[in-house]
Amino acid sequence: MSTDERKTHDEQIAYVGESIEKAEVLRKDKHYKEAISLLVDALQYGLEKAQIYYRLGNIYIDGEDLARAEYAYNRALEIDPKFVNAMHNLAVVYRRQKKMSLYVKTYKKSQKLAIRNPQKTNFNSEEKKRIRGMSRNVFLWLFGGAGFIVFLIWLLGR
Repeated sequence: MSTDERKTHDEQIAYVGESIEKAEVLRKDKHYKEAISLLVDALQYGLEKAQIYYRLGNIYIDGEDLARAEYAYNRALEIDPKFVNAMHNLAVVYRRQKKMSLYVKTYKKSQKLAIRNPQKTNFNSEEKKRIRGMSRNVFLWLFGGAGFIVFLIWLLGR
């Protein structure tokens, strides 16, 4: 599909998503040039740019092109400064480049960022139901235990 054929925003979103998925498969199969080409093409739409640069960094790091990996992760962080995985992978690049002071600084920053911005977890309805049931049971045990302690204190105080 050429650029002219993907005119609607929804089509562009779909194309970028498919490109990211295909590039990941190509990366795992070690077809780095094809994956890079696909992602660079997807960049023209201006969608998911941080994710695309992050994926490019992953491809470059797998291909041992550390300078380009560093550039890609830095671009991802310029777009989304709270992108924990990009920050962590940038630290890995610095370690492989033997830039130990930058590695330590970036790694610590990635850990702090991960604590401050935890990833959202998506639970399905069955998991949500199980979690609610467990939390209800814990609450009842704690409330019941506290009531029992109050009752014992009342008994002993008589």
